[in-house]
Amino acid sequence: MASKSALLIALNILFFTVVTSNYPPSQPKCPRDTLKFGVCADVLGLVNVQLGNPAKTPCCSLINGLVDLEAALCLCTALKANLLGINLNIPISLSLILNYCGKGVPNGFVCP
Repeated sequence: MASKSALLIALNILFFTVVTSNYPPSQPKCPRDTLKFGVCADVLGLVNVQLGNPAKTPCCSLINGLVDLEAALCLCTALKANLLGINLNIPISLSLILNYCGKGVPNGFVCP
């Protein structure tokens, strides 16, 4: 009887392993409204900054509280959608904005 129970448990583990391995891992998404990241154009010096409102304030406040991967993903989405209003070199622009706001591009990260 014990061998039947052990066989049943082993088959269940094998079944659940096969089923879960067929599902791709969930893709990370930007947890913020990507349209708001258009203010990050100021960080790149593409838009005239208003006096008394440094460029760092609106852009970095959006990024604040996000982990590096989330921040990179949000900015990458904004850059690829051309929300900043100009065609940019995405890896360089992404790195500049993240570094300016005290974040970094995660190792091996490539804009999806």
